[in-house]
Amino acid sequence: MAENLKRDAPVLVIGLGRFGAACAGELDRLDREVLAIDASLELVQKWSDRVTHAVQADARDIDALRQIGAQDFSVAVVAVGSLIEASVLITANLVDLKIPQIWTKAVSQSHGKILARVGANHVIYPEREAGERVAHLVSGRMLDFIRFDDDFVLVKMYPPKLIRGIGLNESGVRTKYNVTVVGVKSPGKPFRYAEADTVVSNHDLIIVSGTNRDIERFASLAH
Repeated sequence: MAENLKRDAPVLVIGLGRFGAACAGELDRLDREVLAIDASLELVQKWSDRVTHAVQADARDIDALRQIGAQDFSVAVVAVGSLIEASVLITANLVDLKIPQIWTKAVSQSHGKILARVGANHVIYPEREAGERVAHLVSGRMLDFIRFDDDFVLVKMYPPKLIRGIGLNESGVRTKYNVTVVGVKSPGKPFRYAEADTVVSNHDLIIVSGTNRDIERFASLAH
């Protein structure tokens, strides 16, 4: 099993819509071998020169999956979430083929529950996550926002005035606001890890971690 889950293992991507194509393309840029499958010949031809392999096939047919060697993969991404019945059937086929890691796109909570019961190891909600991220960004206080499963978030933002010009330890960021400044970026320089004596200026950007509630409270401070 450990061999099957090695980090550089080839990835099977099913569905070449926007989500699947973006996933396959990024994996290819990361030098991962990719076999992309779609029922549309047009999409397969479009992506044939951008990923390692692109094949026209109906992944709802388990025999078609066997013919292209899907059972030899240890990681698969099912990117056809908008087609709920198809995504469930394809996921079930991959489970039957004993693929160890199956990542499946869902469009709703109920859809995700079905996928998990069928056997998907990881259920992805790209639209919901993107919508949540945009909601935080449009407030104008955050420049980037990432939430993890346990309500832990990582945010890029401008530093509130209360912590500028003094060391982070002196400003009491962690004790007063229960958040941690992880990194700092000064204009024209790369991000650097923040330390207790790091001084943040008016023109810096900071990366902050903490719970969603604590980050929101910290971000709402006067800037």
